[in-house]
Amino acid sequence: MSAETEDQHRRPPLFLVSFRQRDELALLVERAGWAAVSARRIEKLEHRFLLSEARIALVDARGAFDEGIEALRILSQPAEANLAALLVLVSRTDADRIGECMSVGATHFLASPFGDAELVQALRFADRYVTRLSGHGRERIGSHRPKQLGWTLGPDDRVTLSADLAEMLQPSGDTLSLREFLELIGDEDDAGQAAVAKMRRGAELAVFAHALPENKRERLIHTLTADGDDIVARIERPDRPFVARDRVRRDGLTGLADSHGALDWLGSEAAGENSAALIVMAIERFELINKGFGERAGDTVLRTIARRIERFVGETGRRNRLIARIAGAEFAIGLASSSKLDEAAAVARELVGVLEKPIIVDEQTIRVRVRAGVSRADAAIGNAAAILRRAHTALAEAREAENGAIYVMDDDAVDRASDSTRLEADLLPAMEGDEIEILFQPQVSVTTGAIIGVEALSRWRHPVFGEMGAMALFAAADRADRVTDLSRHVLAKALEQASKWPEELDGLRIAVNITADDMAQPDFLTAIESLVGKGRITPDRMTLEITEGELIRDLSGAAAELAELRQAGFRIAIDDFGTGYSSLAYLKSLPLDYLKIDSALSRDIMGERRDRIVVRGIIEMALSLGMTVIAEGVESEEQLAALAREGCTIYQGFLCAPPLPSDRLAELIAAQPHRRK
Repeated sequence: MSAETEDQHRRPPLFLVSFRQRDELALLVERAGWAAVSARRIEKLEHRFLLSEARIALVDARGAFDEGIEALRILSQPAEANLAALLVLVSRTDADRIGECMSVGATHFLASPFGDAELVQALRFADRYVTRLSGHGRERIGSHRPKQLGWTLGPDDRVTLSADLAEMLQPSGDTLSLREFLELIGDEDDAGQAAVAKMRRGAELAVFAHALPENKRERLIHTLTADGDDIVARIERPDRPFVARDRVRRDGLTGLADSHGALDWLGSEAAGENSAALIVMAIERFELINKGFGERAGDTVLRTIARRIERFVGETGRRNRLIARIAGAEFAIGLASSSKLDEAAAVARELVGVLEKPIIVDEQTIRVRVRAGVSRADAAIGNAAAILRRAHTALAEAREAENGAIYVMDDDAVDRASDSTRLEADLLPAMEGDEIEILFQPQVSVTTGAIIGVEALSRWRHPVFGEMGAMALFAAADRADRVTDLSRHVLAKALEQASKWPEELDGLRIAVNITADDMAQPDFLTAIESLVGKGRITPDRMTLEITEGELIRDLSGAAAELAELRQAGFRIAIDDFGTGYSSLAYLKSLPLDYLKIDSALSRDIMGERRDRIVVRGIIEMALSLGMTVIAEGVESEEQLAALAREGCTIYQGFLCAPPLPSDRLAELIAAQPHRRK
């Protein structure tokens, strides 16, 4: 990875959702100093937002208001729980619907028309909002640095507390009288008064100790020194961070701790020696309860859920535990000294059953559906915010799963999610940095042994994960909503290389893969003709390959689009036939020139009698419809001979060569001239 890319990864991330102008916004955000993690689809939006670790989500609803509202609805609870801001952009025609955006969770808005400077300023306001929301900044909450506890007594007999001591004690004002301060810290024996008096008599040092009112087992030691006319005190205490249990910030509706209280608890537990566990639970589609039964009934449901959680967790006999309402219809349950995830998972599973029991409100029966995510809560994960994010990611996985109410985020799952996110983030810089390599696998005439064409295949030599083939590469592009960008990048690069081929490669056909996303673009034909027109490769030398699974999405639409491509001179192949629906009947409705049977079917030709019959039937059907059959994955002469007997006329595979760069391809043909016509 380049130094520039590494620098980008160090910048604060910003999660961008745009359905029309993603690339333009991403560029502006990058220039303003954020690292944009972008999306333009609703699928797995919550999951991707949490993995991005962004503290600002920018939702561009211009020209797509309904999609923007849905994105805000999905992001609202995880953003609220993780103390993030939601900035929405709306068109001028939708300015009167800003209230709707705010009602589903937006914290900031900007209406068109606006310039780049106004957008950047709005982002800065959102960033300041997050800083205020999280106290003194997200990085501070639940971090493991030592608390800076101390106070200063001025000549006016007023005490000023350090920021950490003020957070710990929560005084009524910015400064206190000496007597007020000593009462606040529980100096019952007047040891503090005696130490101050000693310093005023000219002593160089004075020390006193006392127990806190809230926790008699925790003692604080004050060391006093002189600094001019001031007396400065440094406080030492046991290593375990202090959490003022009776000072936890509360949720006004349920009386439980709020998200700040949850972060405080997590920071305290994560700094201890024993591992804790965190469960994040959510009532699914809670807004439907508010709409169907009214907000008063919705509030009753939330209070009922809170009481059920309290009773259930209380019955387990756990004393040092967390119960918090962290956002909307989301609750956090922290279990101290629970190093085993399966124990926390069992608690979560049983609790889901308790919470899903019917709730009676004003003689109406309300049923809820609950999902839960489970994660460890210890210092190995990071600070409190990181712990909460991980549990939220588990919750997002539970919501995506078809079956099962809970998802346990173990270390393996975290590694997979982290790798996936890393690949998504690295993909665009890889394309811009020309890190995607194009290789060409020969396609060989079965009857003559001549190399008559090649298939262009993409490879990515990732600096961390090593070499990745086209399947993994396009899977990462799909998660990053970059399939079309990657497909056009590969096509352009393949054509650019082919236009520079030496004379011995003239006349070769070149096959490139296209996707349903490509074909859905209104400018696809124009774009591909423009790319082809820049080089020496003409449309009649090109084959466009698309998989059967892609075609089946919209068969009638695909037929029309493929016919248009054929009319422009391109040949069409259906790729990997036999891995998807494999419906021979629909082949007759598509304008196809080639059918490529998947490598698994090519292997089946050497298998049992029933396997051979299936392969024979596919080949016969394709030939009867006027298609040329290409066999993929051919590795042996015996396999090739069997396929040839059934009617295959072209093959590709390691029997001839693996995918090769252009220079190696030229060397192969030069060394084996009999393979070319």
